[in-house]
Amino acid sequence: MIYVLECPPAGTARAWFAYDAEDLVERVADRRGLAAWEVWDRRSPRELLAMCGEHPEAPGVAQRLPALCALGAEHGWDTPLHRADALLGRGVMTAVAVDTLEACAATLDAGGSPAVIWPDDTSAILAFEDDTLVLWQGAGWRARHALREQLVATEALADA
Repeated sequence: MIYVLECPPAGTARAWFAYDAEDLVERVADRRGLAAWEVWDRRSPRELLAMCGEHPEAPGVAQRLPALCALGAEHGWDTPLHRADALLGRGVMTAVAVDTLEACAATLDAGGSPAVIWPDDTSAILAFEDDTLVLWQGAGWRARHALREQLVATEALADA
């Protein structure tokens, strides 16, 4: 499981989980009122054309969809392109891999709720148990408590 801790500047910290990266993207998109592909996506120019009912060899496709055809010409039709609007800008596609968790954290941050994401039970438990973590200092005990409650609810941590 993936664990998320949102710490809004004014408000109560919220901890929640996602089953996997795909679930995380969908939940972040839902929380921010976005489509999942605005949070993170990976598609080739050929796949993008197919979504429009086109293919690279179709007559006149370059006139109908010049931007998609330019991506295909520049990167190759089958090269995976990544989209993460909060990291790259709205609608920007890049051939450089974009980490799903980083894209989700950036989307949550852009919505005004800074977030920490742990990719698995072990890393979340280790963070929870780390008394030196700056996040837990001062009023951060509330955020730590929120993470603890989520770890207990998912049975990653025993309730003692």
